[in-house]
Amino acid sequence: MEARVPPRQLAFALPHAESLSRDNFLEGPANADALGLIDRWPDWPNRVMLLIGPEGSGKSHLASIWAEQSGARSIASHALTAAAVPGALATGALVVEDLNLGAFDERALFHLLNLAREDEASVLITARVAPVALPIELRDLRSRLRAIPVVQLLPPDDQLFRALIVKFCADRQLAIDENVVSFLASRIERSFAAARETVGQLDAEALRLGRPVTRALAAELLRGG
Repeated sequence: MEARVPPRQLAFALPHAESLSRDNFLEGPANADALGLIDRWPDWPNRVMLLIGPEGSGKSHLASIWAEQSGARSIASHALTAAAVPGALATGALVVEDLNLGAFDERALFHLLNLAREDEASVLITARVAPVALPIELRDLRSRLRAIPVVQLLPPDDQLFRALIVKFCADRQLAIDENVVSFLASRIERSFAAARETVGQLDAEALRLGRPVTRALAAELLRGG
């Protein structure tokens, strides 16, 4: 008699809430300068500031904290148009998210910086790299961006990295013990993006197999199956 193979459980990518409140921001040497900038507002060295850091380093979380404090609106850089600039600055504070290569209207951004100066508005721009690394064609904009003070988010130290793994698990309501945290922290790339991606994969694998999150499961995942 042919043995019946049990059906494979499917893993569904259910939405999960990642808290962006001030209380849930993980502090460490890597983000101390950036958090200090947010906490010092409106006493900034310049009305427009640039927050630079790799993917997943906390730029959006810090921008959300500042928006709550300042009443700032938020707009993605690729969605910024010249016509949208006056409305975007209506509250006197604005977050421009994710200033990336070739993904924004240079003239709209230049118009925004000019109007912000005229209106004495505060603007926080987030980006993965400094403006000097962007091949901006509009010379006046290139000059203006390079004059804006930059605050950088650095790679996480060991303590912050382990705390990030715990937080990403908590965001997904995953029960995880110290053995799993230590195992992951010593074996994956020490970056914010790697921690988030690995926890997401671990969550999906635990759901697919109907198993708890253990060191053994983490080892299987990192081995590739």
